[in-house]
Amino acid sequence: MDPGASTNVKLRLWPGVVAAALVVIGLLAGLLLPAAMEEGRWAGLFGSMIGTLAIFLWWLFFSRVRWAERLGVMAALIAAWIAMRPLLDPSILGGAMGALPVLGFTVFAVALVIWAAAARDASAGVRLGSAVVAMVIAAGFCTLVRTAGMNRGFEFHWRWTPTPEDRLLAQGNDDPAPANALKELPAAKPHTDSVSSSAAIAGDPLQPDAEKPAEWPGFRGAYRDGVVRNVRIETDWARFPPVELWRRPIGPGWSSFAVNGDLLYTQEQRGDDEIVASYRLSSGKPVWRHRDRVRFWESNAGAGPRGTPTVSNGRVYAFGATGILNALDAASGAVIWSRKAASDAEVEVPTWGFSSSPLVVDDLVIIAAGGRPAAYDIATGQPRWLGSDAGFSYSSPHLMTIAGVPQVLLLTGRVATSIAPGVGTPLWQHEWQGGAIVQPAVTEDGDVLINSISGMGGAGIRRLAVTRGPDGGWTVEERWTSTGLKPYFNDFVVHKGHAFGFDGSILSCIDLTDGKRKWKGGRYGSGQLLLLADQDLLLVLSDEGELALVSATPDEFKELARFKAIEGKTWNHPVLVRDILLVRNGEEMAAFRLETAQTRETSKWRGR
Repeated sequence: MDPGASTNVKLRLWPGVVAAALVVIGLLAGLLLPAAMEEGRWAGLFGSMIGTLAIFLWWLFFSRVRWAERLGVMAALIAAWIAMRPLLDPSILGGAMGALPVLGFTVFAVALVIWAAAARDASAGVRLGSAVVAMVIAAGFCTLVRTAGMNRGFEFHWRWTPTPEDRLLAQGNDDPAPANALKELPAAKPHTDSVSSSAAIAGDPLQPDAEKPAEWPGFRGAYRDGVVRNVRIETDWARFPPVELWRRPIGPGWSSFAVNGDLLYTQEQRGDDEIVASYRLSSGKPVWRHRDRVRFWESNAGAGPRGTPTVSNGRVYAFGATGILNALDAASGAVIWSRKAASDAEVEVPTWGFSSSPLVVDDLVIIAAGGRPAAYDIATGQPRWLGSDAGFSYSSPHLMTIAGVPQVLLLTGRVATSIAPGVGTPLWQHEWQGGAIVQPAVTEDGDVLINSISGMGGAGIRRLAVTRGPDGGWTVEERWTSTGLKPYFNDFVVHKGHAFGFDGSILSCIDLTDGKRKWKGGRYGSGQLLLLADQDLLLVLSDEGELALVSATPDEFKELARFKAIEGKTWNHPVLVRDILLVRNGEEMAAFRLETAQTRETSKWRGR
């Protein structure tokens, strides 16, 4: 008998097979369970990672084969791992939470068990040679896939399948007018070599009225609170479902909308161009596009700008993911001024990109360049003040009036900071593991609500009592901290003494008196919501593009209606202007007309 045969090795195979079964079952659960069973999906993916670790531990310490063989197989695995890295799709490699550990470790671990089972009766030399082949096959498989980022787990696709952005670009140029040749952005702070293409002409009725305030001026509305006022919609969607007005593909990005008249504004990515775009609210047809030759991408959320444009006094202000701040003519998209704010603030592009939406206060436009607030003169674009860096931030500056004093609140990873908008000096600070993504809120009696993040599920909400003393100094005291509402990047709303938002992926309501939870229910993933204050109603957009109406009352969770609006991962904030609802994600955008008392009367008059 060959002394190198496996009969003398006495390979203990069953622990590896059990661990591999755990990996496969966990992966199937994570990929195939419906979205409503999100805990099961995460448990499956976690189980697959535990199984992967168990396979490597089994092979190294409990397989009973000779140490030379154990180490030889691991050497083959490491060599194949190193060799495949240059050949991987960039989406597998990139990002702070890249897909490579999830994909690579799992594939190599399962390949190790399959090889061990198939080659257990072979000679030592054949086993080692076949191990090399198995690891090369595993590496080759990893090079054949890409990821579309994370949404309740990583989304994997074959590498050769086109992305939604690829399909959009393949449709050809749909610019409102031929675009000029684009130039690379220089390193200089001010720049004017970006390009706008436009269909707007003098006297075009689409031109916004600069004398009137915009109906929805920017991120989460006029007060950045996600509240819709003076609108009442029909909640019986079985009889009066949302009526689609238009639908069109759009480039990737997590921007929401600003709306003024019949013009809407958003940001998107198309190839190497970061775009600020205007479309007709009534038809979805493009009006103008401004392009900057830059591209931001990271593997979890994908490509494109994160912030939402702000429209004010006939101008649109947009802050891109790489740090370009543009002031554009709202009617034509013509560049009024442009700055490289990242260079002005002397900060690097954050891991997830610059995500701040510009805030207009008097004669200033204020942004958060990461965790560093900065203000620019509206007329000239010249820097007016630059705040200190308080750590990372993906939140937007938020204008509040506290104790009768207008101030801008910015949340970062270390601190909540209030700033005097005119001069940029700090008024007060509150140190905490801050919620560097979600917007703060103010209660009906003037307290401040901030969130904290800790992992995917969040850490909770804190209520602060902020008072101003007779000497002008400020005092900040914690009233309570609640874990009943734990938003991660899903903004919450305040209504009649309660806060409504996401506790992980499930909707929740807490009492603002003590922070105690009133109810929890409804699974909408990493969705976003609006409050229709006149109706005690939440309009929720799930991360899978479903609309839901939920009662904004503290007695119980009650979903009133549900409607599928768009396809694809949806993290963007919805917008409701009059009776028109706008939704988008990184693949498409759509407008729906919601039945209201006014539209119902109009329909009757028209003989509907």
